[in-house]
Amino acid sequence: MQEKIIILDFGSQYTQLIARRVRELNVFCEIHPFNNIPQIDEKEVKGIILSGSPYSVHQEDSPRVPQISEWRKKFPILAVCYGAQLLAHTNEGEVKRSQTREYGRAKLIPVVENPLLEGIADSQIWMSHGDSIYSLPDTIEVIAKTASIPVAAYHFKGEPTYGLQFHPEVTHSTDGKKILENFLVSICKCSQDWTPAAFVEETIQSLKEQLGNDKVVLALSGGVDSTVAAVLLHKAIGENLHGIFVDNGLLRKGEFEQVLETYHKMGLNVKGVDSKERFYHKLKDKTDPEDKRKAIGFTFIEVFDEEAKRIQDVKWLGQGTIYPDVIESVSVKGPSATIKSHHNVGGLPEKMNLKIVEPLRDLFKDEVRRVGRELGIDDLILKRHPFPGPGLAIRILGAVSADRVDILQEVDAIFINGLKETGLYDEVWQAGSILLPVNSVGVMGDERTYENVVALRAVTSLDGMTADWCHLPYDFLADISNKIINNVRGVNRVVYDISSKPPATIEWE
Repeated sequence: MQEKIIILDFGSQYTQLIARRVRELNVFCEIHPFNNIPQIDEKEVKGIILSGSPYSVHQEDSPRVPQISEWRKKFPILAVCYGAQLLAHTNEGEVKRSQTREYGRAKLIPVVENPLLEGIADSQIWMSHGDSIYSLPDTIEVIAKTASIPVAAYHFKGEPTYGLQFHPEVTHSTDGKKILENFLVSICKCSQDWTPAAFVEETIQSLKEQLGNDKVVLALSGGVDSTVAAVLLHKAIGENLHGIFVDNGLLRKGEFEQVLETYHKMGLNVKGVDSKERFYHKLKDKTDPEDKRKAIGFTFIEVFDEEAKRIQDVKWLGQGTIYPDVIESVSVKGPSATIKSHHNVGGLPEKMNLKIVEPLRDLFKDEVRRVGRELGIDDLILKRHPFPGPGLAIRILGAVSADRVDILQEVDAIFINGLKETGLYDEVWQAGSILLPVNSVGVMGDERTYENVVALRAVTSLDGMTADWCHLPYDFLADISNKIINNVRGVNRVVYDISSKPPATIEWE
């Protein structure tokens, strides 16, 4: 039975980060909205963490969880920011608007010895709150303060219940991970057995029991998620996994052939389907980004459905859904809420009347990569930059055609290969090229030209939620620009995108 920590989400922008830090300490955890809490099994759950929130405890519609008083008798509890204020407020503590609002760095000053702060001396922490806890009843002791607030951390006497006014999960809190480790190991007594090797072993056994001799069909993209899902399924059911890799004509140069060859070398049962012309036909004259996305999505469903029906007696649709997709599909009060369908292949489950199997639905992206390494998957796939589902169609602004795809594929190949050759590829989270619906005047030899403009985009990021433009060396950019203009017919100008997210997005459409 897998031991776990439950994280209750009150709408904080940092909730996923808490989960990532817990997982990094080899402890499994789950995020649940405060207003959609599952039955908590005392045999599995080792502790509960309450997240922050954009709300004040004094707002009428602020999140409340009546079960907390009952949980305190059964589980260790760590309350963070709003969670700490909520616990204090509902237990005769005084929470009110801060006289000096604290945002950013502060210095944590422990005032008593306590297991939660074991090994923590004066430490930098990260504050982000408008309310503060000003006083506590005798049943709760203050265990740390800062120069400007009297209660930075507290402990309910005689029970493993703790509150932190700051955010231990962010990297700016220099000893935050140590504090979380103290809670998980010293207080919750977690065994820290959540490892890639353990996940692989447990998942393959679980898939064998779930699927038996049934057949599974899985759409492959050449990306990390679908590939790792395919290998796990293959190890569980072998040739009963039927992979389908569709060439929609919007992949990178040579990608379809390279990825298909890699899959076959891995021993996967994968069929490649060339549907380029079909996708180009459906995209003809479409310039609106949403129209292009819909055309690609519907066409993919048609092609995949046709190919899947050629396989007899398929009962399951495999998908590379990962944990952020799952938790973002649930509504939570607060600005972190993002509601979207988490099915990778929207519409297929209903259309094909298949059951869903999602081997990666408990993993974050970085965990998927670690599992992939445990499975021996090639770095060519594991280190591949994220690539949009609609492919180059949303990097070609305006109408999409075979000719324009050819131009962008050549440009992109020069850019990506240049990053790899200079050792810059792994320093960049995502890179790509954009073909603009703009022509510019140029001079080549003694002739005037009027040709395409392309933009290069490279960003650094942890998870794609925010991103900064990558400060690539000028000499590198000059060299890549020169190669593109000299080698790609139809391009006479190259620009570099220096916009961060927010306010810009990573992709242009």
